[in-house]
Amino acid sequence: MLLSTTEAILWLCLFAAMFAIPGLYYARRQQDNIEDFVVARNSQNGMATMLTLLATTLGAWILFGPAEAATWGGIGAVIGYALGSLAPRFMMIPLGKRLRELIPEGHTLTEFVLHRYGKTMYCFVMVIMMFYMFISLTAGLTAVAKMVSLLAPVPLWATASIVMLATLLYTLYGGLRVTIFTDRLQIIVILPFLLLLIMFGWQAVGDIGPTIAGLKEKAPELLNPFDMNGFKSGLTFFIAVVLTGLFYQGTWQRIFAAQDNKAIRNGFIVSGLVSFVFIFIMGLFGLAFVGLGLAGDGSVAVFDVLLSNIPMWFVIGLLPFGLALIMSSADSTISGISSMIVVDLRRMLPDFSANRLLGLSRWLIVLISIPVLIVASQGFSVLYLFLLADLLCCAAAFPVFFGFYSARYQAYNAVLSTAAGLVAGLWLFPAPGAEIEYLLESFLLASLVPVLVSVLLQFMPNRQTFDFSILRQRIRSLES
Repeated sequence: MLLSTTEAILWLCLFAAMFAIPGLYYARRQQDNIEDFVVARNSQNGMATMLTLLATTLGAWILFGPAEAATWGGIGAVIGYALGSLAPRFMMIPLGKRLRELIPEGHTLTEFVLHRYGKTMYCFVMVIMMFYMFISLTAGLTAVAKMVSLLAPVPLWATASIVMLATLLYTLYGGLRVTIFTDRLQIIVILPFLLLLIMFGWQAVGDIGPTIAGLKEKAPELLNPFDMNGFKSGLTFFIAVVLTGLFYQGTWQRIFAAQDNKAIRNGFIVSGLVSFVFIFIMGLFGLAFVGLGLAGDGSVAVFDVLLSNIPMWFVIGLLPFGLALIMSSADSTISGISSMIVVDLRRMLPDFSANRLLGLSRWLIVLISIPVLIVASQGFSVLYLFLLADLLCCAAAFPVFFGFYSARYQAYNAVLSTAAGLVAGLWLFPAPGAEIEYLLESFLLASLVPVLVSVLLQFMPNRQTFDFSILRQRIRSLES
């Protein structure tokens, strides 16, 4: 171990406070209303949108996921992972513009689903979005706790608790506007340390030659992007990450927070391209891990490559770097969950004041954080649950977003198509603990069967069309 338990905990508390205190101060100065708390509507220019999206995308998972995928899926998995993170950014540009047109005073994707398709589809989308954000938050806390445990003998629960407490303090106090503000602080730490990490990784590897030679000897298939295993892995990651990314509430909040369509376009394109580069490079650490024949667990390949060749100042620096990674994504997830709760509480409790709504939503978030902390403290892999959440999103993707444009697309069509996609996808989806054999086929069925069912049902005689103008009338500001 490179640090003692006491040293690591003290550094963690110090660095967590360095992110939380400015956020609390900013929130106190702003004194925003409930609309700013939920969406900060039309307040962010292209640069601010880009920075907050980049900070949100570059979570603690980039230190583990891409490299681990490379150790068994090779370069194909790395490419799929990176493209899967890039594609939703480009897809969100037209989708975001369209949603702002349909519900200019909107807040969440679930609002649209409720008033476009009714309660059945709304309940399903609400469950998958909440489930995905719960798993995402748990996985992020688990990742940063494991990272700290590689540097010092700190219990997982201690790291997870410090991070969660600091993030909850400023996020629940200030909402989205404060989350976007702290994202700017966190990205100042993230980008330089990512570049330093890549530089130290290159020095640790020594040269690309030994890695390539080792891979050709031990696992030549990892170098071939068209190797069937790597190709299937890459395509699976691409489908799963792309369609799941469309259901992340933190991204939809930033759609409404952007000043205009130009800010959306510039912010999403630049953040997507930068994220693609970093995720791809982080995946290469997994190839170096295999090529150099390093001992250890592929899930921590980045650290197995790095830790024997970095100075102590960088070891300490990994703590604020890890905290910035997790807090920048955790605060967005917490803010996203909070916004969905506030919007639903306003609908169910119309007589409640804004302060009572915010207070109730904060207590609900605190309650939700308890099981998150419990699971994160165990160090369990949540990969299976992540894959299940991805499958649910794949089944709902076409039905939800086709309704952005087609007035002839009916609620029953969306419900039946989603149900068909779920049945088809779950038919081949592996049971817990079983070998993951037909994962790609499962995701393809979940994604494509709803398209087929939707098209077939469109041929049924039906003269009804949906009046999109109703959405503007029904979805109004929370201050109204």
